[in-house]
Amino acid sequence: MLRRSILALPAVAAGAYILPASAQAPTKITIATGVDPSFAQFYVAKEGGFFERNGLDVTVNTGPSGSAMIAFLIGNQINSAYGAEQAGVSAHVRDPNVVAVAEGVALMRWLSVVGRGVENMEALKGKRVGVARGTGSETFWLSVVSRLGLNQADYTIVNVEAPEMVAAMERGNIDAFVVWEPWPTRAMRAIPGSKILLSNDQIAIQSNYIYMNKGWAEANRATTERLMRSLVQATEFTASNRDQAVQQVARFLRQDRAFIAELMGKVEYRMNLTSDSVAFMQRAIDQLRGMNRLDRPVTTDQVIWKEPLSWVAPDRVKI
Repeated sequence: MLRRSILALPAVAAGAYILPASAQAPTKITIATGVDPSFAQFYVAKEGGFFERNGLDVTVNTGPSGSAMIAFLIGNQINSAYGAEQAGVSAHVRDPNVVAVAEGVALMRWLSVVGRGVENMEALKGKRVGVARGTGSETFWLSVVSRLGLNQADYTIVNVEAPEMVAAMERGNIDAFVVWEPWPTRAMRAIPGSKILLSNDQIAIQSNYIYMNKGWAEANRATTERLMRSLVQATEFTASNRDQAVQQVARFLRQDRAFIAELMGKVEYRMNLTSDSVAFMQRAIDQLRGMNRLDRPVTTDQVIWKEPLSWVAPDRVKI
């Protein structure tokens, strides 16, 4: 049974989140993302009962990264995913029905280049760098290369999934890696001689987006609205009741509450669509085009579908 921690709110505030009871059975849907607190709205909506109060019975699947789960929207294997820009664009190229419906979170101080026995970025030349291809890890690495004017040929890029990076560096398979939290913090706690060489607040903000299969969403508009409303409510709750939201995220992820609180302070939960949302998506398109990974032309207007968010929270749509 879902925990109803929101009931601890004052009656008036809590009432804003409670919908009339429905005589119908909750609608079952499946959503998917990675295992880290930047995806908090999915966890809070589940643990805090927002899905349930909006008439949804939601299964939240998790994988090695949010980006890895976006591909399951192709062919409508799941109903929504939460991950990075580049993965969303790649999935859209394969199936135009895969679209971004909201910028869920801005990663303010979330991604880092972490090295072991390496003093700075200059000393990283000639080393093996772990990068998770097709995810925010690669997006950030390409931003680092572009901003610092680096030569890609100076580095040996090793494709490593995010959860394997700390172990790979500890074994000596790689000398550094580029990834999001919690892995940089875990590496510095676990591996002597490891340090952050560069973080994304020095280079560029990145974002994770909520994605859906457009064909399914249009055919199931009422369910789509319930899902989007739940996520908007979870975002508002996270902003106004941070301690309870941290507790819910920590419970879902089965991780230390203090550690989760520290990490959640490094991001900005948004659930909106703005000019920034468009710019971040355009950057991913440009990066993929530069790597010859786009099989066809694609624009931000095609990847971003604003209607679902407009249906439930038009004030959050500013594009």
